[in-house]
Amino acid sequence: MHPTPPLRTDHPARSLRAGRRPGRRPALGSALGSAPGWQLLQRQLTATRGPLLRLLAWSGVEALPPLVSGLFVSAAVDQGFLLGRPGVGVAWLGGFGAAMTVRAYATRAGFPHLAGVVEPLRDALVERVVRSALHRPSADPAELARLTEQVEAVRQLTATLLRTLRGVGVTLVAALIGLTLLAPAVLPLVLLPLSAAGLLFARLLRPLVARRRAVVLAEERLAAEAGRALHGLRDVQATGTGDEVARALTAAARESAAASRALGRASALRALVVAVGGRLPVLAVLAAAPWLLARHALTPGELLGVATYLVQQLDPAVRTLAGTVGGWLLDLAVVLDRLATTTAAPAVLVPARAGSSAPPGDTAAEVRLTGVRFGHGGGAVPVLAGLDASLRPGEHVAVVGPSGAGKSTLAALLAGVLEPTAGRVTVGGVRPEPARLVALVPQEAYVFPGSVRDNLLWLAPDTDDARLAAAVALLGAEELVARLGGPTAVLAAALGDSGELSAGERQLLALVRTYLSPAPVVVLDEATCHLDPAAEERVERAFAARPGTLVVVAHRISSALRADRVLLLDGGHGLLARHGDLQVLSPLYRELVGHWLGSAPRTGAGLAS
Repeated sequence: MHPTPPLRTDHPARSLRAGRRPGRRPALGSALGSAPGWQLLQRQLTATRGPLLRLLAWSGVEALPPLVSGLFVSAAVDQGFLLGRPGVGVAWLGGFGAAMTVRAYATRAGFPHLAGVVEPLRDALVERVVRSALHRPSADPAELARLTEQVEAVRQLTATLLRTLRGVGVTLVAALIGLTLLAPAVLPLVLLPLSAAGLLFARLLRPLVARRRAVVLAEERLAAEAGRALHGLRDVQATGTGDEVARALTAAARESAAASRALGRASALRALVVAVGGRLPVLAVLAAAPWLLARHALTPGELLGVATYLVQQLDPAVRTLAGTVGGWLLDLAVVLDRLATTTAAPAVLVPARAGSSAPPGDTAAEVRLTGVRFGHGGGAVPVLAGLDASLRPGEHVAVVGPSGAGKSTLAALLAGVLEPTAGRVTVGGVRPEPARLVALVPQEAYVFPGSVRDNLLWLAPDTDDARLAAAVALLGAEELVARLGGPTAVLAAALGDSGELSAGERQLLALVRTYLSPAPVVVLDEATCHLDPAAEERVERAFAARPGTLVVVAHRISSALRADRVLLLDGGHGLLARHGDLQVLSPLYRELVGHWLGSAPRTGAGLAS
């Protein structure tokens, strides 16, 4: 059984008490169709209906040996061995062996279609997680790592369940058809206990899923409590709160143990399913065998054929369904539910297209920061503490400040990828929207797999070749583009490993992509730090001439000199003025300029602020 990765809980601890269902979350049984996890799985499986149907078709071929096993054994006994014709008996058994060969081939032929179902499912779930992360940029990286692990768990569990369930399903159906053809008299002895076992199994699934989920959440809470205690161990020792921490850990451990015991008690009832559905039919037929033989309702061969169906087909199928499949099904239900709820209804990031309706305010969008505060933790000193600033439409502003002053944080707030702790950031009077209202180029640019053209036109896919060529030339990327994909009218060559590009080359591609964006505000967060000073000047002048507002987190003194105004950050506050005025108003700015000018001749790059 594939282990289920730990799941993070957003539920209060009291909902996880053993024996109490956490909320009214639908699981399986009657709620199967309404559970968000199962709805997600159904949508993805519907999208791969073709491979799924072909897989089921090969499963039908695999049903041949279970279907003929009892019939061939009966014929081998009645028509062969009991009549003193061993050759005939061996021939019938040989036919069963041939059927097994056909089944082996069908099993092998079905695997590519199984991959055709499972791999698109994995890809769709990965895309869902990534889209959710893009719309929650401040999400905990550990949570995203757990989600990717859960996607892989869904892939493996779904593949294993499909492979096993189709075998169990065709075996049960084929065995019942074979019994009907061979000995209809025994059907009541088989169908009644089998139906009772099926009803019991269906009734057990809902509490089993609920208790399995409670176990996972309780284990997650215990791990979280232990992690907090470990990371704060020195503080615990210093404050003398060891007893309180020990009590919290003990309570979490007891809760986890109680949830596990509750799951164990519910799981034990699966043995009753096996006894009723798998063993009781065998006992019933054996008890009735003397009566059936005496009244010629069965021949000796038919009795052996019935036993073959029950012992070799029915009983193993019931044990697999109630035991192994039941466990995997619980894990899949819990993981799917977590994925569905954590990444629920992610907004799809659609790049703004050239020629589409202009964003609010178009290039005349004013950027305003009002009482903006931001801190990285509840007890941490705020990086920004009540920042107020207004950037005029079409203005070119450079952001400077000592290391740790919050320049990159401000860039992320302007781009809408971070939410301020307090205060407001607006572009054209509305909240900044990544890619549509504000285009951000960070220090480490990202080049995604695909063609060069796809990378350059991601934010403006309707751009014509002439405008693309002009942007490439304007930003000085002609040589790079020619080497990667040829003329801008083609650019169909696929990028290989993005690691083969230098940091400066990745920055150039990202800068061209952003230049073509229709966003009225562009934020360059040290986005030219890997370029030489001449290339940096060319890029900044091109963006300054581009319609709209430009914010540059300055890497060199030249960036501040080219700007209309400079925003100096220090101590969580900001001072926005012209370069010359700041030199008069701020000793810190004079110090920064002096440091830049003093280091530039030696490094050629100035000071990274």
